[in-house]
Amino acid sequence: MIPQYLVDFDLRELPVVRTDCIIIGSGIAGLFTAIRAAEDRKVVMLTKKSLMESNTRYAQGGIAAVIAEDDSPEFHLQDTLMAGAGLCSREAVEVLVNEGPEGVQELIRLGTKFDKEDGVLALTQEGAHSHRRILHANGDATGYEIVRALSEQIANHDRIEVWDDHYVIDLITEDGECRGALVQRPNGSRLFLQGDATILCSGGAGQLYRYTTNPEVATGDGVAIAYRAGAHIRDMEFIQFHPTALSYPGAPRFLISEAVRGEGAVLRNIHGERFMERYHELLELAPRDIVARAIIDEMEATKSTFVYLDITHESAEKVKHRFPTIYGTCIGYGLDITTDWIPVAPAAHYMMGGIKTDLNGESSIPRLFACGEVSSTGVHGANRLASNSLSEAIVYGRRIVDRIRSLPGLGEVLPSAGCDEGRSEHPSQAVVERRLKLQKVMVRQVGLRRSEETLTKGLEELKRQLPIFASRLTTPEDLEFANMLTCSLLITESALARQESRGAHYREDFAQRDDVCWRKHLLQIRELGIVEENEA
Repeated sequence: MIPQYLVDFDLRELPVVRTDCIIIGSGIAGLFTAIRAAEDRKVVMLTKKSLMESNTRYAQGGIAAVIAEDDSPEFHLQDTLMAGAGLCSREAVEVLVNEGPEGVQELIRLGTKFDKEDGVLALTQEGAHSHRRILHANGDATGYEIVRALSEQIANHDRIEVWDDHYVIDLITEDGECRGALVQRPNGSRLFLQGDATILCSGGAGQLYRYTTNPEVATGDGVAIAYRAGAHIRDMEFIQFHPTALSYPGAPRFLISEAVRGEGAVLRNIHGERFMERYHELLELAPRDIVARAIIDEMEATKSTFVYLDITHESAEKVKHRFPTIYGTCIGYGLDITTDWIPVAPAAHYMMGGIKTDLNGESSIPRLFACGEVSSTGVHGANRLASNSLSEAIVYGRRIVDRIRSLPGLGEVLPSAGCDEGRSEHPSQAVVERRLKLQKVMVRQVGLRRSEETLTKGLEELKRQLPIFASRLTTPEDLEFANMLTCSLLITESALARQESRGAHYREDFAQRDDVCWRKHLLQIRELGIVEENEA
């Protein structure tokens, strides 16, 4: 069993720092929530790298919100429910689609400069959306622009203290409530950061896979930390693989935004044949899981490691204007997307599951909240609708702060929590080797297509790494690996338990969706294992 704490400690021997609100992570969820909370609270924001390093920074497509006159929250609701394959919480989605437009307006007030055409906000369309409702910035650099604007607000805020290069090891709970976090400083020393509310905004877990669009920091820390503290974790089997990541020698798995297909790009196999008509009526704009599996099928049929994305029929001026980041990145590797087909393949992209929260973003542990990709609000179901993630972070960030304002203060509290497992040995194998081995297991055994055989083999291989929890972990890299292993085990165990195919979870041995037996969630609770939860 995974222990409650990764390291031995005694809070009575550690320095204590007190604040009102602790925010862990610096993507759109952390930045926006910090700004809202700091209107009347002292905030400490912790990031294990730097303020600008997060998944949000690399988000290209945009943010989904009902802006156009011919659109409506009801249309957005139906699109989200369809993509979510029967596991969305209708109530959570209604919150998103109705409160999203005001959230966008708040981003604008905070300095985000979305693209405009003829003086009005420019909107594009992405897969499985019935209307043009995706706002974007600098063409295809939406995430970077949002992070830029919010970071500038935080840099000038006297109630927000940013701790770069600080690693949150574990959460401290007492009497069933979250009281703060055990934190490791850059110099290796530790402290107890105490707060009235703790908000996990630590992002996703793409780095569990060898091929991912996510940055190095996306290692599933928040889910693992919350799981060890006893929070309910939900829907971890649903990992979204983006269909189109650059697959080119010497280049990273750079995201080729779904908006490229939204603007008319088509998929071709290595023989130049357009193939999506054989898989879905929506062609290239089918839900991501369908497009991703179609690409894998074509790669296997043609014995290739990629397919092509072709937007060469559009004018060079339009492509360069609409996708300057993608154009500039590809040209740096000798690919001119205005004249060349882009080699692409699926890569791990987004984690639909996470820490189960209510409609106010609060977890099963009082005073512990989760916002953004680390959370499971019920919005995304089994398959996230494109560009709903940034909207979700804004909408639920606002709700979290409203809830925090109703909490009574904890005052000065010195919990007696401590841990002495007698750990003495350092890990025997270099962490870089362990990490690579884990990533290979996840790609091969727990990837886009799964079966009892592959999942069982993957689980056995992952469990061989369990002795790490009995080792003395001191470096951020060691602690990070322990979190990666925790998340990998959660994903594999829930994927093995769900004996059907739904959304982003595809079982070759249970290829059909089964609403009679499986229209329900799987909760994972550290002391109970897997618990089934029916979808209302």
